[in-house]
Amino acid sequence: MDKTELDRRFTELYRDHLRDVYSYAYYRIGNHHDAEDLTEQTFLQAYRHFARALAESGGRPLRPWLIRIAHNLAANLYRDRSRRPQTPLDSVAEPESVHTTESLVAGREELRDVLEGVQQLPDDRREALIMRFALGMSNTEIARALGRTDGATKVLIHRALRQLEEIVRVPQKEQS
Repeated sequence: MDKTELDRRFTELYRDHLRDVYSYAYYRIGNHHDAEDLTEQTFLQAYRHFARALAESGGRPLRPWLIRIAHNLAANLYRDRSRRPQTPLDSVAEPESVHTTESLVAGREELRDVLEGVQQLPDDRREALIMRFALGMSNTEIARALGRTDGATKVLIHRALRQLEEIVRVPQKEQS
């Protein structure tokens, strides 16, 4: 494959998956500036290895490969900065339709509790939930991105959801 065709295919990959990579980075890192940087780094690294990835993919989608790159870069960022991600709660969008003030308040409190609970999960469980629910990735895609088997990924997601449910169920005062 010549360089022109390779560049054309990479441009297509970029257009198709920019939003997914950015969304993953934002949910993983917790702020827009770092998510933009991580997205840029992900695509720069992907470009360097694109020809090899195409050859090794056997025609399979490359989204899990991109998310794996973002995952590794995010892990390096945390190692370098030695800090936990914080998702600003004020950046959570309000619901599209508001029924009553009470339901709006209850819904925002529940969403806040879930977001805080996700941050308390171990890294691998948090990653799996972000990929599944924020990006809509299949278990097979998540397994490829995390370097696990499909079965191990199903168990990971199940345990993450069960742990998150327990965290959210416990009143906040008891967690402190």
